Amino acid sequence: DDQDSYEALKWFVGCVAESGCRTFIMHARKAILSGLSPKENREIPPLKYDTVYAIKRDFPELEVILNGGVPSLDAAVTHLEQVDGAMIGRAAYRDPWILAQADSRFFGAPDRLQHRYEAVLAFLPYVRARLDEGVALCAMTRHILGLFNGMPGARRWRRYLSENAYGAEAGADVIEAALALVSTEGPDAATAI
Repeated sequence: DDQDSYEALKWFVGCVAESGCRTFIMHARKAILSGLSPKENREIPPLKYDTVYAIKRDFPELEVILNGGVPSLDAAVTHLEQVDGAMIGRAAYRDPWILAQADSRFFGAPDRLQHRYEAVLAFLPYVRARLDEGVALCAMTRHILGLFNGMPGARRWRRYLSENAYGAEAGADVIEAALALVSTEGPDAATAI
């Protein structure tokens, strides 16, 4: 907790790089190990993107990937002006659809899915296969709760999955029933598929 200088960080990165590590994924917020809960440590201390950028400037031969507080693809683009990669975590968990344009935005490849409904339908074979292996449905649905954030019916989608995905008998039909609760109107609607 008491080592917070850039010099100490630079020395540490240098030592690790000397041992052969070429990729550094750096969280821009220091984890305080005493006195803060994990939840508090998501906001305290503040993010220091400049520190991560400085490591990349001082070690241009290394691959430096920034993590922490990246809320969107636009923000990732901004960070990529300074570092080699940017990780999107909580923002993608809250709204997984923000990643739908990542292929075209960053790799020049076409986006494979145009609608959230397509994502759910494409997910169902995976769900069925994992269910056959004994994986609980709730272990999979918790990752898609935010898929319809901002759309009519999003609350019904989340609630239905949250209330029905638990239990030994919960199957892919729970996801299909939840999908029927989301609005079929608008540019991202089921009628567009």
